[in-house]
Amino acid sequence: MAITEKEIIELNQKFRKSEPQTIVEWALQYAKSPVVTTNFRPYEVAILNAVTYADIDIPVIWCDTGYNTPNTYRHAEDLITRLGLNIKLYVPKQSAAHRDAIMGIPQIDDPKHAVFTEQVKLEPFKRAMQEHKPDVWFTNLRNGQTAHRDSLDILSLSKDGVLKVSPFYYWSDTQLDAYLEQLGLPNEHKYFDPTKVLENRECGLHT
Repeated sequence: MAITEKEIIELNQKFRKSEPQTIVEWALQYAKSPVVTTNFRPYEVAILNAVTYADIDIPVIWCDTGYNTPNTYRHAEDLITRLGLNIKLYVPKQSAAHRDAIMGIPQIDDPKHAVFTEQVKLEPFKRAMQEHKPDVWFTNLRNGQTAHRDSLDILSLSKDGVLKVSPFYYWSDTQLDAYLEQLGLPNEHKYFDPTKVLENRECGLHT
């Protein structure tokens, strides 16, 4: 999907007060190879529902670090069935048990943490994107999550030129809670990302 930075600025102004479903349907209209990524963290069900409502066959890329909580895995299985997700699962090339025996989960100030992040998140993600070669990437980035994400918008370009679409970018937790309640969709808050540790720390996929 060829789009210029100037067009992105204009479209972001246009979509600032648009409903997420409107944004999703606009992007799908022009996409040739769209994907949506998820880690089944809190509120991910919102983007999964909005995108699959418009395109039930869209590839749903799940890069599972192997360190999710039991609650997250149960939540994922529920949503896969409930929404009929076309899951494309990507996992690290080394098992969590093997890695735990070698280095465990390094602290964020440990040089090994970069190696850990590459193994459990970045490499599987790169592999997924190389295999699917998307031109449009739906994600649930939201304003206020991290300093980097605050510099983005509803539409942004990845460093590889893929159009990232974040339909709920300006939505608050309160708005999302109401959205999920209205649609009778479940949420799950017992989530752990071993590459971030701190909630407001960027994981590396979106930088």
